[in-house]
Amino acid sequence: MDNKKIIVIGIIVLIIVVCAILVILTTVHYERIEITPNGTSMDVPANKTKFRGNIEGVKIWNWDSGALVTYNTHEGSGISQLTGLSFNALNELIKKGEMQNIDGLTCYIINADELLEIHLFDIIKVNYKGKLYCFPLANETSHDNIIICCNDRDIALHMAKSVRYKNVYPNDTYLENAISKVKNVTGDLQSKANSYANNTNLNDVKSSIGDKAGDLQSQANGYANNINLNGAKPTIEKMAGDLRSKIPI
Repeated sequence: MDNKKIIVIGIIVLIIVVCAILVILTTVHYERIEITPNGTSMDVPANKTKFRGNIEGVKIWNWDSGALVTYNTHEGSGISQLTGLSFNALNELIKKGEMQNIDGLTCYIINADELLEIHLFDIIKVNYKGKLYCFPLANETSHDNIIICCNDRDIALHMAKSVRYKNVYPNDTYLENAISKVKNVTGDLQSKANSYANNTNLNDVKSSIGDKAGDLQSQANGYANNINLNGAKPTIEKMAGDLRSKIPI
């Protein structure tokens, strides 16, 4: 084998090795994290993604080219009402960007400096430049709200498609059942009340109330005469009169 063939083979091998190294270096490896304990999970760039904290129920992770922000309406204590510090503020900002449909998912493209206007990133210091591809996601069953923003569209898309929702919080169906039962009981009581009112002899009721009023008047007179408490007699007579006035005519 002459030197030219050896050189050619060496160059080919070198190119293959360089290409392999480039593939290894440029391939993004992912690891799975739980954004809700024992619940919803997703892929994030491996060995790069750091959990930066929980601010008013809003959780934040970030890596060299992007950030992940999540909020679970059952897990959190409530979204902060401070201007620019809430998950809603970030969500509204992102949705002002250029909208695209990528593989069936809605993506918004914003400038990195716009993201940094949110006060949330005054607390969590990041340094992004250029365009960010943002995917806002939400699931009513698991109560998860997710925002993924990254300079690399493919990374952001992979993360968005990797989300596996899982609800770990009790459903509210027990409350709906309780409300339904209360309504049923209320309806039964109303029905029985109407039935009672319709079936009861009003004359009997008037007679009974009249008898009781008469007894009260008689007792008042006897009580006042026997123990000479004329001062109390008018009061008791007034009570008896009030009772008679309530008898339906």
